[in-house]
Amino acid sequence: MNMLGRTLGQVLREQEGEDFFDLVERTRALVREVRAGGDDAELRALLSGLDAQAAGNLVRAFTWYFQLVNLAEEYERVRVLSQARGVRPQSLEQAFTELKAQGVTAEEAEALLARLDLGLTFTAHPTEMRRRTVRNHLVEITRDIPSLEGEGLDRVAAHVEALWGTPELRRLKPTVQDEVKGGLSYVTSISQALPELQRDLARAFRQVYGRETQAHLPLSFSSWMGGDRDGNPFVTPDATRETLGLHRERAREVLLAAVRQAYTDLSQEEAGEGQTQEDTPGQAAYRLELRELHSALRDGERVDLVPRLEALQTRLHAEGQRRSADLLLTPLLTVARVFGQHLVSLDIREHSAQTGAAVAWLLREAGVEPDYLKLPEHAKQEVLTGELRSRRPLWPAGEALPEELDAAIGPIREVQAATRVSGPRAFGRYVISMAESVSDVLEPLLLAREVGFRILPVPLFETLADLERAPQVVWELLSVPEYRAVLGGDVQEIMLGYSDSNKDAGFLAANWALHEAQRRISDVCRRAGVRWRFFHGRGTSIGRGGGPASRAILGQPAGTIDAGIRITEQGEALADKYSHPVLARRNLEQALYGLLLAAARPAGEPPAEWTAAMTRAARASAAAYRALVDDPDFLPFFEAVTPIHEIARLNIASRPVRRPGAPTLTNLRAIPWVMSWTQNRANLPGWYGLAEGLREIGPHLARQMYAGWPFFRTVLDNAQMSLAKSDFLIFAEYLRLSGEHRLAGQLRDAYDETVRRVQEAVGAELLANEPRLRESIKLRNPYIDPIHRIQVELLHRARSAESGPDGAGLDASERPLLLSLQGIAAGVRNTG
Repeated sequence: MNMLGRTLGQVLREQEGEDFFDLVERTRALVREVRAGGDDAELRALLSGLDAQAAGNLVRAFTWYFQLVNLAEEYERVRVLSQARGVRPQSLEQAFTELKAQGVTAEEAEALLARLDLGLTFTAHPTEMRRRTVRNHLVEITRDIPSLEGEGLDRVAAHVEALWGTPELRRLKPTVQDEVKGGLSYVTSISQALPELQRDLARAFRQVYGRETQAHLPLSFSSWMGGDRDGNPFVTPDATRETLGLHRERAREVLLAAVRQAYTDLSQEEAGEGQTQEDTPGQAAYRLELRELHSALRDGERVDLVPRLEALQTRLHAEGQRRSADLLLTPLLTVARVFGQHLVSLDIREHSAQTGAAVAWLLREAGVEPDYLKLPEHAKQEVLTGELRSRRPLWPAGEALPEELDAAIGPIREVQAATRVSGPRAFGRYVISMAESVSDVLEPLLLAREVGFRILPVPLFETLADLERAPQVVWELLSVPEYRAVLGGDVQEIMLGYSDSNKDAGFLAANWALHEAQRRISDVCRRAGVRWRFFHGRGTSIGRGGGPASRAILGQPAGTIDAGIRITEQGEALADKYSHPVLARRNLEQALYGLLLAAARPAGEPPAEWTAAMTRAARASAAAYRALVDDPDFLPFFEAVTPIHEIARLNIASRPVRRPGAPTLTNLRAIPWVMSWTQNRANLPGWYGLAEGLREIGPHLARQMYAGWPFFRTVLDNAQMSLAKSDFLIFAEYLRLSGEHRLAGQLRDAYDETVRRVQEAVGAELLANEPRLRESIKLRNPYIDPIHRIQVELLHRARSAESGPDGAGLDASERPLLLSLQGIAAGVRNTG
């Protein structure tokens, strides 16, 4: 890292001069003095005297430092993982070892692998703020880090020099296609990691159980990018069609490369039954099959890839070519199993209000029901089930769809067309946001029937009230014969929203509501004789369900993982986890470790004393949280001490930061809500209300629960991360923007009590069990502090200018202010 830092310093001297370099060094020294307890008068005077250009350049200098720090940390992770020997913690071998110790036989372990699926879903969210041009430079720097002692240093310096002259901020909002291409850029690393992971699986099973296995990775990928229509007017049917085309093209590239490699490797000639190799001179029959597959893929034909490759693998085994089958063909077969010709399964997501409006229009125009939306729930269900029993379309077949229907039915037609070309896995599921009733789930079925396409709806329960109602809604849904006829023997997916439940009820109450919803919904599905899978809408921040995936999976209630689990991967998590094949392999391995152990855990209830304590704690926590956000002074306070309005001006996502309607806390999307509290280092969504909950439980019982209950341990470990990344020395600077406010003291007191009570419960200082993260936070603070302080200064200037007679100062400070948002995100990470 020192060499990268010196390279940046050299570029700053050359491009901006010694005076600017001295400014950077002086700022860093003053910040260190202040953090050590020194007076901040000199630092305040220095920053207040900067003009907009100098402020912007200072922010950029520290931001680029963090970008390079992140690369160095990533390289170190790759280096350590690449050199690791023996059984890694949270590896597949450790998973099988622990399963065997629990009495799970080899046959039972294979059955477990066969019934599970770890579904990872790429979503586009405004926490990955770097432009693609910037990311490309950073990728090139990463490649040269191993050769910094030689000529690689000059290339790194060249890229740092180019970066310093490259605008970091997007001039235009990214399009939907920009987001799709950005997400798909990680497919290369993942496709390189998958064969290694498949070999890890086979090797680990053999090592632990002493025999070979034919089990393959219980892993699939899907995407919302180009299909997530909830509140995003730019995800049109055309955008969905273009997205599916990008999926096909990228899948073709990945598969053709894998086929070519297998063709090169499988050069041996095949001796058929009753003949020798001399009978077929020059004829490499394995290659004939691969050549046919290559031609079909190149020409865009739909191919039964996996069966044909499995047949080829069987032939290789039968003819004594086991090593070739396992080492040379496995990469292609693994990629074909996971990616196929579809690459990722595209989900469609729509808000229940939109599907309801489309169905109401359709029913009215067809003369079936003039006022569908005004009907009570039972009457809506009668209308919908009556129509679902009929096969007749409500809109005349062959006629163009009017605008009122095209927006709702158009995406379904696009995924229908894609499945004909790329296979059924080109389309995933139809997710209904804000699903509050059975009719919300039945309505998309009626829309899909209009085009003769079967979809599997996924209700998304998001708010606290929705989560509490969810088990009853699922029970009623599974009791509808017309719905069960559509579901058939497929898995019922239920999506759980972390963002809105947290914004609605606070950290602890949301976590408990999610726990109880999963436990009760699992009981419902079990009684109904239906297999189920929960789909977790997690972000990267603790307030949105973030934290290590393996820890989150292990923290699921016992007996609630049936057919596997789905998880959203969004924002900077994609770059953090999948930018390098070694990192992709490790992150996937850890998630699979968590899934295998959590799925093997038998259903059971935690002690009644614990659940009763959690119920009381959640109630007390939610009351404290609601008292804060419902306070008449809270919204003005929030807007004063966070850069929420400035986040709205960043061109970092195609989706607006608010849902339609007058600006309120309710229609503010959860991602900018969390991001704004991350910027000022209060991290309120990741801990507020927890103190009241722990107070209700009491320290002695809390210690017992932490030691013996995976769910409770996960909650407190995640809270530790959020509290450790909070910094009230910095937050105090943002409080200056609100003047003396009574809520400021309330937040300080709440934070102090939360830290104290968490440490009592875990029996140690914050992050004592995660020393690397603790040290990383400590090392980053002196470099991120200047960006925070400059941001506060610029917010003060911008807001003063806005309130002036002409607002002339706003534009001058806007660019460095927006740059500061990006710099803090790079320094803090886990921002969304």
